[in-house]
Amino acid sequence: MNDRAFAVVRAGALTTVQDLGRSGHAHLGVPRSGALDPYASRLVNRLVGNPDDAAVLETTVNGCAVRPRCAVTIAVGGAPCPVTVDGRPVAWGAAVRVPAGAVLEAGAAVRGVRSYLAFAGGVAAEPVLGSRSTDLLSGLGPAPLRDGVVLPLGPSPSAAAGFDAAPWPAPPRELVLRVRLGPRHDWFTAAALRTFATRGYRVSPASNRIGLRTEGPALERAVPGELPSEGMVRGAVQVPPDGRPVVFLADHPTTGGYPVVAVVRGDDLAAAAQAAPGTPVRFVPLG
Repeated sequence: MNDRAFAVVRAGALTTVQDLGRSGHAHLGVPRSGALDPYASRLVNRLVGNPDDAAVLETTVNGCAVRPRCAVTIAVGGAPCPVTVDGRPVAWGAAVRVPAGAVLEAGAAVRGVRSYLAFAGGVAAEPVLGSRSTDLLSGLGPAPLRDGVVLPLGPSPSAAAGFDAAPWPAPPRELVLRVRLGPRHDWFTAAALRTFATRGYRVSPASNRIGLRTEGPALERAVPGELPSEGMVRGAVQVPPDGRPVVFLADHPTTGGYPVVAVVRGDDLAAAAQAAPGTPVRFVPLG
């Protein structure tokens, strides 16, 4: 029980390995992927003394449980959740020393959607195209976790973290997404653009790592037909035939043929990662 690895005791609804993603491959049809809430990923890494780009676990809604095979420092952050070691409560949002063979469990999110587990040394899954991130769209990177899987850990950091806890932003009660209109806003009627900018939406339960889907008023098209496929970026607000906006997230396709009415500011996308189904959404045009 002294090798640097951990076993998955409970994988949860969807737990994946994520780092800060694989950039520079969109021309090959490979999205960046990476942690949907990169601020949370960076912060848990810093709590255990890792570099910002070390691989972590990203859970969805109901957490996960792991059994390290060596004594290791772990931090759980992102969506607030109960954290226990062998059934005893320990701190969320802080570095916790876990003995070899003990079970650390991150429970169901109390608010928000995605929690993050960082291990001192990082999750040392095999990198693909320079990243250890699981990409659900392309299938690159480690498979989503399953019960019983064993994953390696990297070497312990040479220096401990300089702090034991840090302030965390609360998951949003209302998701406010600042956008710049375009590049295909002229494919929509003036009334549709007013609706987009002034009416409320809700986060759909059909949302995932590929895109945040919305429920609410449909946007009426001014131009019929479809576009040839064109490049898509993270934060693009694409409007499929049902007229409900979809905000592209980390595992989005790199091309698409539905018109993009706007693009969300990158700073707002971490909050989108933590917006639970039913959360109110407002799109706020800039300039």
